[in-house]
Amino acid sequence: MNEKQVHKFVNRYLEATECSIIEKSPAHFTVKLSPNADRELTNRPYYWSFVDRVGTEPETMTFLFVTDKERYDTQQTLQASVQEAKDPNANAVDAALSRSFGFINSNIIAPVRIPREDLYFGSRKLDQLFGAAKSKGSFVYLFQEPDKRGSNPFQSTPYTAWLGVNMRIEFACDRKREEIHSFGVSLVTGHCVDNFHDRLMTTKLTPRLPANIHVAKTGISFNKAMLIVEQTLDRKLKTYDYNWAVDATKRLQEEMDRIDTYYAPLLEHALEENKPRIAEQYEQRQAEIRWQYEPRVTASAINCGIFHLEGID
Repeated sequence: MNEKQVHKFVNRYLEATECSIIEKSPAHFTVKLSPNADRELTNRPYYWSFVDRVGTEPETMTFLFVTDKERYDTQQTLQASVQEAKDPNANAVDAALSRSFGFINSNIIAPVRIPREDLYFGSRKLDQLFGAAKSKGSFVYLFQEPDKRGSNPFQSTPYTAWLGVNMRIEFACDRKREEIHSFGVSLVTGHCVDNFHDRLMTTKLTPRLPANIHVAKTGISFNKAMLIVEQTLDRKLKTYDYNWAVDATKRLQEEMDRIDTYYAPLLEHALEENKPRIAEQYEQRQAEIRWQYEPRVTASAINCGIFHLEGID
């Protein structure tokens, strides 16, 4: 995930949580958090319990989120150089006052310190943003925006409700590979399509019910729709090449033989009082090897939603 992708994600999160963006550039955001975002990101449970108990107006925190550290620091250095060129005596005056009276800020009102967080893939705060987005955005309920230019105010357009599910498939042994699959199931007909997310990306969606539309009666329950997704995914996975699992099983057996060679003589020649401890270590090591090398395929739902789309499908 590069700097541009991080910046785009942060911008979408701030807009979705209705934060007040005070200043922004391609490299940073200065933002006053909304109450919901402050609860998620600042770890101030005692403050928020006080606000909830008293019912007072909350004072949320302001942050500087830097999404491109090198670019932002370069900008700040250039701005400082320009400011110094405009008033070269300012630093000298501040230094002289500091020697005489200690630190004195040349500004009449001291600027408020804004906490800075550098956001990059793997950073603690970005992981926190990912977690907040995942917990609050794991399920959505949206409608397709109709084409206003072609809509007839006296005609009702039929919409179909779709269950959209993004699935993560993990192929794991001592190596790991992941795939993301997006499925959509019509709750009217039971028809299942792959790459459903691609269709949604080309469709304008809104959480509000548009005018002059009606939703077709559903005939498929959520449980039945999820069963259709599971069956579709199962058929898809059966077409894959699993030679990697065969190779992983061979490596597993080689490792098991290796630890057998090590522990078998130990158990044979160990004193009776030491054998239980050695046997426990042996079993633990076998379990670790199986966990590391044993091939497995796991599927998990990342997020899902109900999407009302134009037409009867």
